[in-house]
Amino acid sequence: MQTPRPGLSIVTTLYRSDATLAEFCARAGAAARTITGDDYEIVLVNDGSPDGSLDAAITLYEHDSHVRVVDLSRNFGHHKAMMTGLAHARGALVFLIDCDLEEPPELLEAFHTKLRESGADAVYGVQTERKGGWFERMTGRLFFTLFNLLSPQSIPVNLLTVRLMTRRYVDSLLEHRERALMIAGLWAITGYRQEPLAVAKGSRPRSSYTMARKIAIFVDSVTSFSDRPLVGIFYLGTFIVLAASGAALWLIYRKLRHGVGVAGYPSLMVSIWLLGGLTIFCIGLVGIYMSKIFLETKQRPYTIVRALYEREPRP
Repeated sequence: MQTPRPGLSIVTTLYRSDATLAEFCARAGAAARTITGDDYEIVLVNDGSPDGSLDAAITLYEHDSHVRVVDLSRNFGHHKAMMTGLAHARGALVFLIDCDLEEPPELLEAFHTKLRESGADAVYGVQTERKGGWFERMTGRLFFTLFNLLSPQSIPVNLLTVRLMTRRYVDSLLEHRERALMIAGLWAITGYRQEPLAVAKGSRPRSSYTMARKIAIFVDSVTSFSDRPLVGIFYLGTFIVLAASGAALWLIYRKLRHGVGVAGYPSLMVSIWLLGGLTIFCIGLVGIYMSKIFLETKQRPYTIVRALYEREPRP
């Protein structure tokens, strides 16, 4: 006999989250009860948090029968932790949201209304106005612009983590098993009907996404979802060969026709540095793609679960 699913799963990841976790669970539970009554679960995924997040999550589990805790063996990263949480979610509907309260759990009601009225399989949040100073807003806009320019599958600008999904959408999403993943791209390529919902996002004093980490995410995102940089290398090489051949023919013509020699040392050095830099860049880019192939062929799990804190599903 198949165990019935809960009506709703609320999934969140924990990393330095002990300050907001208790309030998040209280507010998320209250929001869930307005939708499904007592038929819900809250899945907390501890992504190797170095603070007291795990202890706080276990305490909540001991006092609230709706809470389940998935404890990962180390920090694997936000996107992989989210995918692990979705894999452990059992609900007919799945609400994915960060627990830092930048996106209030009470958004669940608006997302559920939008999902029901639109008939979509996913409703995702987008920022009404990107938070932060001018530099953060500019780099955020640049990220989405460049990604959508280089990738055949575009993603919505100012996309947020928060989203409500049907079971069939989540099951399809989980069929993606790549190790170097960028979850926003997976959301897009999974397909189905997806509808946006404008959300006013709050802010916190300090983000764990540093500039170096954002650049790394951008490189991983593009190389995971597009071969256009490799195609660009081909066209760049073709252009350089044609340009260099034309320049060589022109220099030969000048020498034979007018007796003019080749320009001196500075132009030679500039050419060497330019072509050397382009060569190193192209080799490095190809190396990134090769490293991703290397990682995928190993078939390593993208997360390892150290412990599960959960009760048997209700009959």
